[in-house]
Amino acid sequence: MDFGLMARIFPFFLEAALVTIELSLLSLALGLTVAAVITMFRLSRLRTLRAIGTLYVSLMRGTPCLIQLFILYFGGPQIGINLSPFAAGAIGLGMNIGAYMAEAMRGAILAVDRGQTEAARVLGFSRFETMRIVVLPQAAKLMIRPLGVNAVALVKGTALVSTISVVDLTYTAQRFIGSTYKPFEIFAVAAILYMAMIYALSKVVDFLDRRYAAA
Repeated sequence: MDFGLMARIFPFFLEAALVTIELSLLSLALGLTVAAVITMFRLSRLRTLRAIGTLYVSLMRGTPCLIQLFILYFGGPQIGINLSPFAAGAIGLGMNIGAYMAEAMRGAILAVDRGQTEAARVLGFSRFETMRIVVLPQAAKLMIRPLGVNAVALVKGTALVSTISVVDLTYTAQRFIGSTYKPFEIFAVAAILYMAMIYALSKVVDFLDRRYAAA
């Protein structure tokens, strides 16, 4: 183990880790937005909206995320969509994880006892009020754990954006391997930083889970 090399390259990997964190946060924000919309579509009374939601989830979950990134970044210019590597990575990851988060949200909402909805409607609540006041507060705590699992998967999935030249942790590791020829030490540093980010995220999820459980 060349610990001296690991110490020298660590500052460069910290910079790359900040790119990975920024990418993860933007993708997570987009994913949650997409998930909320798709969940509404999937639970809609309109058959057309349900079909759109089902098609989206099937498409995103049924094709590799790497292929989706390639289509967005390399295929986009053919139809007039020119994105930077970072933008393509954030949008691609967000759209992909949104499909998985949508299923987690829908499952949590459906897990709320149907009697709660029926009681709210008997009391005169509209469908929107029933969802906002009765169902969502109960479903929220059921969403935390699966959404947290998806968020962890998203952080690890950011490694895919190195294939479209985003200077993240994985891309930085590959670049240093080409000049040092010491892949074990290089990838060890990258792995340590990935583990640190995922550990911090897991602690946040645990905190939210305990807080909602207590509430």
